[in-house]
Amino acid sequence: MNLTKEELMVISQKMNRIIDNIETVIIGKRNVVELVVLSLICGGHVLIEDVPGVGKTSLVSALAKSIACHFKRIQFTPDIMPSDVTGFSIFNQKTREFEFRPGAVISNIVLADEINRASAKTQASLLEVMEERQITVDSKTYKLQEPFMVLATQNPLESFGTYPLPEAQIDRFLIKLSIGYPSFDEEVKVVSMGKKAKAAIKAVVSGQDVVKLREAAERVYIDPSVARYIVEIVTATRNHPELQIGSSPRGSIALYGICRAYAMYRGRNYVIPDDVKKLAPHVLCHRITLTHEAKINKRTARQVMEDILGSIVVPAGQETQSKEIRA
Repeated sequence: MNLTKEELMVISQKMNRIIDNIETVIIGKRNVVELVVLSLICGGHVLIEDVPGVGKTSLVSALAKSIACHFKRIQFTPDIMPSDVTGFSIFNQKTREFEFRPGAVISNIVLADEINRASAKTQASLLEVMEERQITVDSKTYKLQEPFMVLATQNPLESFGTYPLPEAQIDRFLIKLSIGYPSFDEEVKVVSMGKKAKAAIKAVVSGQDVVKLREAAERVYIDPSVARYIVEIVTATRNHPELQIGSSPRGSIALYGICRAYAMYRGRNYVIPDDVKKLAPHVLCHRITLTHEAKINKRTARQVMEDILGSIVVPAGQETQSKEIRA
């Protein structure tokens, strides 16, 4: 059943409430904040890569405080162990039984701060929980409560003491984004604001509200022609001469899901091709690998994605309008 106009109005208000609340701390980066909230709504994870001090951790903290649910932070360092992330079993001398002590990942919103400073073994401890929403310790499986989301920050790979994330782990992030430096006037506001705004931020929705928003996104209509358009874009990444590795089907699924959330945010109960074109670079650029020749020519993944989007015929809009909102 399609979302009604009244339902979409309430949904859009809730999503804007979260975004506006985060913007009291993160100044002038509404597009970045929107992408993070969209990822939350469609059940994805976010990788934020940027230089230190631009607000990566503050963004995640503001998101967590905007939702009345559990939040934990893992500060990744070279000596952190996988058991610190997932948890471990300890023998209780009184009961003569092993007891499970949950790790930091047992939460709703998890901040994996400076994830690329940890060893590959510790990074791999997040693979199962990010994909399956569960962890396995000593052959026992523990399911996580929804909503669940991992937001990881990392410094650029050229930084001292960093370990590059493997492709399998990067592929589990719905989007990868960069915050960037603020403008001059925005930085003046940040400096003047101090720490008061961070301390004052309060929850504006509950965890159950987020779950309901995710369920609502499943009701957003995607015409078969738009679904084919998504797959055509992803398939083109596998055949492009400047790309050594293209996107996996997980990229198609991720783009399909976030387009639904974005359409809902824009007050529509259907997805249009422009939604796909807007979101495709954010979802696919980190899933592709440039060839050596492309790197020598100083090409970027974003430029290649723009070439791909420009080369594929956009589907006609008549069929996508058939599910237009009815008053």
